[in-house]
Amino acid sequence: MDRRARHARAAPQRRHNEQAQKDNSMSSWLERQLSSHQIQLAATALVSGITVAGLIYGGQAVRRKIAVEQLKASIPPLDDEHKAEGLTDFGAANPHPSSTREDERVTGLARRAQQGDFDEELISEQLTRTASFLTTPRFEKLRSSFVIIVGLGGVGSHCTSALARSGVSHIRLIDFDQVTLSSLNRHAVATLADVGTPKVQCVRKRLEAVVPWIQWECLNEVWREGQGERLLAGWDHGRGRKPDYVVDAIDNIDSKVALLKYCHEHDIRVVSSMGAGCKSDPTGLFVGDISTSMEDPLSRTTRRKLKLLGIGEGIPVVYSTEKPGPGKAQLLPLSEEEFAKGKVNELSVLPDFRARILPVLGTMPAIFGYAVANFVILEITGYPHEFRLGKGREKLYDSILSGLQGLEERLARSAGQDPLGLKIPVTKDDVSYLVEEVYRGKSIISGLPTRLALTRWRCPKEGFKIDQRWNGQKHSKVQLDELVCMTKEEAKMHEEEVLKGGKPPEVMYDVDVVKLVESRHEEERQYRRYR
Repeated sequence: MDRRARHARAAPQRRHNEQAQKDNSMSSWLERQLSSHQIQLAATALVSGITVAGLIYGGQAVRRKIAVEQLKASIPPLDDEHKAEGLTDFGAANPHPSSTREDERVTGLARRAQQGDFDEELISEQLTRTASFLTTPRFEKLRSSFVIIVGLGGVGSHCTSALARSGVSHIRLIDFDQVTLSSLNRHAVATLADVGTPKVQCVRKRLEAVVPWIQWECLNEVWREGQGERLLAGWDHGRGRKPDYVVDAIDNIDSKVALLKYCHEHDIRVVSSMGAGCKSDPTGLFVGDISTSMEDPLSRTTRRKLKLLGIGEGIPVVYSTEKPGPGKAQLLPLSEEEFAKGKVNELSVLPDFRARILPVLGTMPAIFGYAVANFVILEITGYPHEFRLGKGREKLYDSILSGLQGLEERLARSAGQDPLGLKIPVTKDDVSYLVEEVYRGKSIISGLPTRLALTRWRCPKEGFKIDQRWNGQKHSKVQLDELVCMTKEEAKMHEEEVLKGGKPPEVMYDVDVVKLVESRHEEERQYRRYR
């Protein structure tokens, strides 16, 4: 018992001695490390770096503080001459800018007209040409309609102007942006006096001078999917009629896709404008299903994102078939100075909005806008019209892709290689592009548009070799500019005579066909970088 007691009393002393030994060992280790020449140099460099960084950041902070003080000092005090109003949540101008006496007169007239204090005979006379064209029953549908326009740049402003002047009586405008000096080359109604003011208020104010009886709802907001139920609600905050049509004139892809998805899922009729930037040929404009729009980069990106969401067709769009190419306008790159300033994304107005400049010929957004408005008017009134429906050629593209896969396997087998597991670097989108855009939906040999297939034009110089550089992966080396479109019967003979028989195409086909194939291959190479 005494032994256990002595042991218990000695235990704290032992722990104390052990801890003292550890502390001494740690102290010895630290002394050895601090006496090391390399450690001393590293510590000196670290301290110097921290000191220099502190001096740099301190100097920047001082300069920034001085610049801010100078800026504040340059701002005159607020008085009767210098007034200030708060910005919106998006950094835009106040939605109620100062107005002139003429603006006040027009606004007063519009308010009275919107309350019914306007001669109906004057309205009928102003809209008589439209009424005569549509006939009374259709025109009455237009006069009672409610349309929402999202995006009031060049396309949206011209579309709104056309709808208002044609007789649409209830219009809701949605746009977060304000009028800029550079946008005056394409905006429908903005003037120099409107620069810096919200687009929704600018459009309303200018059109009230033309059609004062129209009812307006102006939302100076960004389109966000989470706000869709509120932004696309019925008239008068959801208490009135539902929208007859929604116009998508947004130039931001993610917002555009979100709007189209929302409308599609909620059975709201919508028409979308594709890209008017970098376009110059008004004869290349079409109204059709989004699945038919092939050349427009904005349309292609929008279409692919919608497909990922399960929406392949069923959305009418206005798009251009004009091809980009050498010598034509392109998206302007940012200058080196802008890149040197830091993160490029921070240069945009809002997150995920483009910061680079898209060249725009001022006439083209107007043409797009009027095409959209024309489509909406015909749809609302039921006036007879046609537009390009979805081609419904997905099965055709699947069949052509399957046929090309089979061809590559047969050619590999004929060269003594095992084609099991062979992949080809061609997608269904590539098939659609080649068939519809490069070969215009016809055989390059006979011009027939049915039973189409893709096949190699020539035998490769190195033969039909499978690329097996990566373990467990086998793929064909075929490229898009090696393929041609033929009918299945022509492709079968071409395979036997040219690809397996070794006959040059120049011997197999006449000069005109060979030249046409070469020109199409060159065209594909030219435009490949734009896809």
